[in-house]
Amino acid sequence: MAGVSFLWLELTGTCQLACAHCYAQSGPSGTHGSMTRADWVWVLDQAAEMRVEIVQFIGGEPTLHPDLPGLIDHALACGLEVEVFTNLVHVTEPLWEVFTRPGVSLATSYYSDDPDQHAAITGRPSHARTKANIAEALRRGVPLRAGVIDFGMVDDAAQRSERAHTELADLGVPAVGYDRVRQVGRGVRDQQPGTAQLCGRCGDGVAAISPNGDVWPCVFSRWLPIGNVLDVELARVLSSPLADEVRASLEQAFRGHANTDDTQACGPNCSPVCDPVNCGPRCEPMSSPCSPKQCSPADQFCSPNYPGPGRRCSPRTGNPCQPMQCRPTR
Repeated sequence: MAGVSFLWLELTGTCQLACAHCYAQSGPSGTHGSMTRADWVWVLDQAAEMRVEIVQFIGGEPTLHPDLPGLIDHALACGLEVEVFTNLVHVTEPLWEVFTRPGVSLATSYYSDDPDQHAAITGRPSHARTKANIAEALRRGVPLRAGVIDFGMVDDAAQRSERAHTELADLGVPAVGYDRVRQVGRGVRDQQPGTAQLCGRCGDGVAAISPNGDVWPCVFSRWLPIGNVLDVELARVLSSPLADEVRASLEQAFRGHANTDDTQACGPNCSPVCDPVNCGPRCEPMSSPCSPKQCSPADQFCSPNYPGPGRRCSPRTGNPCQPMQCRPTR
């Protein structure tokens, strides 16, 4: 896990919503955890020194963390690209100003074009606000992708996921992903958290850090902590014997159920982007069905002219970019 190019930074367990499928079990009663602003800054400094390319601020709802603007500024100053995964329920004008900075992009989830069905999933009326802020992000020129999470049935009615996809496309969202509910956290239905809920590439160039400093192979694999950045430097956590052991066990498990997601139907107008949290199946251009592949948001805005295998591009320009250096401040 030492060669990491993408980090999830789970700033908080607090969220205005209480989504029925939340893998982090976030909600109004959640907290920002034990990681302080200084701790997150130290993580960003280490990430830049390790040549991480992209960090995603996620939660919970990261816009509820008071230090989000400053942490985005610090990440950009370190030469890191930034994605903020937000429910877009409430965005203040100061946050919009931060989101429009070069190097920042947004991601969100969407569930139905029907407000009542959307609310049944998110735990409160949220459809109108999220939809309006999607439109506002696009109006402001903020790079944005969205993902439709498919429950199948909601309150004994078929989820209007395809119409949600169409609504996003009609709004002008350039990249719309599609994923099934991952049975982790509140997403558990008829299965239990385990490797069957993972995309097949967890720990492969990616890692996640929790509000309490725990490090996981990805945000879904929360039962597999490999260390804590409050105790040990990030690079040492990712290169530890425990990390190697977890990575080997995951690789073995994934070989045992290779391409289990291949039977999953792609959403309408399937596009070559990752699912909403960057750790699920993605569709190749002009092909179907989905299959587990490497996921990171680095190439999400390159489609349809993706510059080739192994290449990364800027969300705003489509041009290859090189990671910059950031001098440690601690």
